[in-house]
Amino acid sequence: MTIEKFNIEEHPHRRFNPLNGEWILVSPHRSKRPWQGQVEKVVEEKRPEYDEKCYLCPGNERIGGHVNPKYNEPYSFVNDFSALLNDTPEGAVSEDDLFVSDSVRGICKVICFSPRHDLTVPEMEVDEIKKVVDLWQKEYRELGQNEDINFVQIFENKGSIMGCSNPHPHGQIWASSMVPNEPQKESVCQKEYYQKHGRTLLSNYLEKELEKQERILIENDHFVALIPYWAVWPFETMIVSRRSLSSLDQFSEEEKMGLADIYKKLTIMYDNLFEVSFAYSAGIHQAPTDGEEHPEWHFHMHFYPPLLRSATVKKFMVGYEMLASPQRDITAEGAAKRLRSLSAIHYKKSK
Repeated sequence: MTIEKFNIEEHPHRRFNPLNGEWILVSPHRSKRPWQGQVEKVVEEKRPEYDEKCYLCPGNERIGGHVNPKYNEPYSFVNDFSALLNDTPEGAVSEDDLFVSDSVRGICKVICFSPRHDLTVPEMEVDEIKKVVDLWQKEYRELGQNEDINFVQIFENKGSIMGCSNPHPHGQIWASSMVPNEPQKESVCQKEYYQKHGRTLLSNYLEKELEKQERILIENDHFVALIPYWAVWPFETMIVSRRSLSSLDQFSEEEKMGLADIYKKLTIMYDNLFEVSFAYSAGIHQAPTDGEEHPEWHFHMHFYPPLLRSATVKKFMVGYEMLASPQRDITAEGAAKRLRSLSAIHYKKSK
């Protein structure tokens, strides 16, 4: 009897995510099966630089009756339909261990990345994106100084399939009195690692990834973009700071420019994959703003894109993934190899 040797590129296996303490199932052999699922036709939308009906464009009235200033650089405002409210009364309900609730305070803001309605991050200039990073830093500092705010979640939903209700380039900030589930899991894991090793988890991880070069996508002087070993989404990526910075608050001008540069290059890579404005949810994970020191926290930005086989075929978390464990077919190494093969020039400019 011949004993076949285990091959991580061929055989089912699971990978551990040290950032959240969870496992994912990887089934690389499944990526070879023929696709017989849903296929949709994509029509590239051509948007004007200014849309008089867009509630995020400069000078336009928003649904709540407020009027945007005629801004010419990134602009933020309190969300007219906030999921969190800063005047929520304090309170809790705890009938017993099975019926527990607690009040949450917070502030939700919208950040318009550009006055132009027709742009996305990969189509903006690096110095324009740097102004977005400047505003992120300002908002993190100001919101974090509020004694009711313990975590500032900065994120971007791009594309209608990721729940984006307006194509105008924008992101959001939800600042809350509680530390949400995902950052809380990362807090616990990073703290345990730091106490054991005296160094941040992502410092050691990034050092080893740079040695291997298997999953590295882009590098500059201050940041690295890579596909994490434990990635769940097909082309999931992460931007990690080279310095063990705990938050945007510690960024220098050069580091803010470095983040803008790699943000643009990574999203160009995404757009070029299927020659479409690539949908994703992206968000920054950084230290809580609870007044405590957090040397264990290492700044990073997650990108979770849903597209799998083409501009129209999406990855859904269903069945086993909802009931048992996240699962992926394409390996992180295979996805990295595919992304690295793409041009650094945006497909719209190369045509």
